[in-house]
Amino acid sequence: MGELAALFAASFAAATLVPLPSEAALFAYLKMHPENVALAVATATVGNTAGGMTSYAIGRFIPEGPLKEKPLEFVKRYGVAALLLAWLPLVGDALCVAAGWLRLSWPAALAFMAAGRLARYLAVALIA
Repeated sequence: MGELAALFAASFAAATLVPLPSEAALFAYLKMHPENVALAVATATVGNTAGGMTSYAIGRFIPEGPLKEKPLEFVKRYGVAALLLAWLPLVGDALCVAAGWLRLSWPAALAFMAAGRLARYLAVALIA
């Protein structure tokens, strides 16, 4: 179970400003425990989504005012569906913060973030 906790922690941290490759952590875990694919993918998805929602919450605390950033414009244009791409390195964090700043529905944000992250981890599991 300690390895799953480490996978969760790595996945959570990777969804924040910490430059950590959660895909590599999942890949390594699956090489050691190929019998635990579903559990590992679920753990990584929950951890990474929780990290993304932390960034979303941070966005809620940024005072309202004029922000002119590309991620903000992207989220304004596509709404919560933009969070399907929240797993992308660097820009994904900004998308989550922008969604929080725009006060987008948190349940919808959670669902789109989780769906995008799950798809990414399923892809990693397929190649592991």
